Amino acid sequence: MTTLSPTRTGLLPQVTHARNPGMALDLDWVASGQANTSAIERRAATLPGRRSVKKDYQAAWLLKAISLIDLTTLSGDDTPGRVQRLCAKARQPVAQWMLEKLGMPSLTTGAVCVYHEMVETAVRALEGTAIPVAAVSTGFPAGLSPYRLRIAEIGESVKAGAKEIDIVISRRHVLTQNWQALYDEMRDMREACGEAHVKAILATGELGTLRNVARASLVCMMGGADFIKTSTGKETVNATLPVSLTMIRAIRDYEATTGFKVGYKPAGGIAKAKDALVYLSLMKDELGHPWLQPDLFRFGASSLLGDIERQLEHHLTGHYSAANRHAMG
Repeated sequence: MTTLSPTRTGLLPQVTHARNPGMALDLDWVASGQANTSAIERRAATLPGRRSVKKDYQAAWLLKAISLIDLTTLSGDDTPGRVQRLCAKARQPVAQWMLEKLGMPSLTTGAVCVYHEMVETAVRALEGTAIPVAAVSTGFPAGLSPYRLRIAEIGESVKAGAKEIDIVISRRHVLTQNWQALYDEMRDMREACGEAHVKAILATGELGTLRNVARASLVCMMGGADFIKTSTGKETVNATLPVSLTMIRAIRDYEATTGFKVGYKPAGGIAKAKDALVYLSLMKDELGHPWLQPDLFRFGASSLLGDIERQLEHHLTGHYSAANRHAMG
């Protein structure tokens, strides 16, 4: 059984790593990228039942999960007030009395993720903290706006103060196997981000096969992606365990070949604390301790935090509270 030290924090020390600079497109490597779908699905099916952590161990893992959440609002009816409340929740993700009892009074989420229009509001609301603002960009979620506007949107979000940019790739390049076009797109977007870190959203639910997912992951990493991310959260199928296995094994191969670490962000559909525990154990098993830090792993989520807070309250009191007592703001 995978375990963490059952201390009050259960948090591992922060590890720094060199940023992925990308590399020349290696079409032979891309063509060799495969995915044994039946084997991956069998392995994924065993994951929820193979990992069980309870009591202090579970609380430690859940505290870790909070530190890895990109707390997100991506709705057409977002307002400055909603974003300000979300940022307040990011600054204090769990009721203060619980944080004190758990020995983590300064715990925050990993980031706040918003549309470009709300970047300045989020930056102001998070002033004085180390919480970065992530902006979804490049015609999110479909990525079908004019190319020059997608590139310009990245620059505008960086100028507004976003430290991370979640870009969407052109799915048609994957579906038509036009790896050069995908690589060139990724390089342009990486360059437009400058010092801001770039997360490449593959929209895996629209790529057809796990082999396409594996190859798109490799091309985006060759193009300089700092993270590869499953989904926009707007597709019919978002983060799944088979897709996650495929992507993180591509990350492992990329590090083995280049020496550079790339982060991973599952997004969409991860709403329960038990799901977060499965993903954390998967990352530890497949990639090791460095990928249990916010510089290499994030959850893209909005409702996950509320369920984690309920589980932590149950850990401390023995009682479950109503979900509406743990709203985002």
